[in-house]
Amino acid sequence: MEFLIKLLAGTVTGILTGFGIGGGTLLILYLTMFRNTPQLEAQGINLIYFLPTASGALVSHIKSGNIKFRPVLCAAIPGTAAAIVAAFFASRIDMTILRRIFGGFLVLVGISELFAKKRSRG
Repeated sequence: MEFLIKLLAGTVTGILTGFGIGGGTLLILYLTMFRNTPQLEAQGINLIYFLPTASGALVSHIKSGNIKFRPVLCAAIPGTAAAIVAAFFASRIDMTILRRIFGGFLVLVGISELFAKKRSRG
């Protein structure tokens, strides 16, 4: 039964990753809340999980013309540098503080989605 739950969690988060919704965030929640995985370990698992799932979704999005490469480069270069610095600090922050930062981020994202105006596609 435990294997089926893990399989279901991977499938659901993979579907959300394919949609570009952030399945990794839900994977971290699943690991920390239901599997009692330490926050840093869950984040590490999510990073490894992200590589094959995002790669698969990326191929589809490129074929569909959904990727604009100039904004990607403008975001990826400083984003990579910031991720390296943040990972360094995350490994040195008390786990309780890290979980609160992550929880606060989720609350802010949820509130912004509740009050977001409908965006047109195109």
